[in-house]
Amino acid sequence: MRIATAAFSAVASLMLAAPAFAVTVEARTSPAFQEKLKDDLGVREEKILTDRLSEKVTHVFNLRGVKADRVVVTIEDAKPNRPTWEQTADKPGLDPMRSISIGGARVTGIAYDASGKEIGTFEYKWYESNIANVIPGATWDDAQKTFDRFASRFADKLA
Repeated sequence: MRIATAAFSAVASLMLAAPAFAVTVEARTSPAFQEKLKDDLGVREEKILTDRLSEKVTHVFNLRGVKADRVVVTIEDAKPNRPTWEQTADKPGLDPMRSISIGGARVTGIAYDASGKEIGTFEYKWYESNIANVIPGATWDDAQKTFDRFASRFADKLA
């Protein structure tokens, strides 16, 4: 029991001693991508993508202690690995489970310090180039890989 109490105390003191960096992330989509969402992919996909990007950037920046106060990230383009709900409804020949394609995304970001001064920008794009590498999964798997890589590389640049 004493060992458990001592271990808990040690972990708690480390957590309290760690600096608390809280970054605010604003995720948005470019006007061109908004048109693509409206015309083809479906507007409901915007929230799915921006939420995922925001969560990823927030997590990575806070984990690495990046000293940015606010980050604005923009999805410039994204391609799904599976048809979206809108595409499936518009094109009956698409199968939401068996239809797959290469996906990915293009993302830009600007980080600001507490005074509002720009401390860094970053652009990243990645699209799968070979259908053989696509592992059937979620609609936005390759876009999420891009978001993961973007967040890590942007944090590295700012650190």
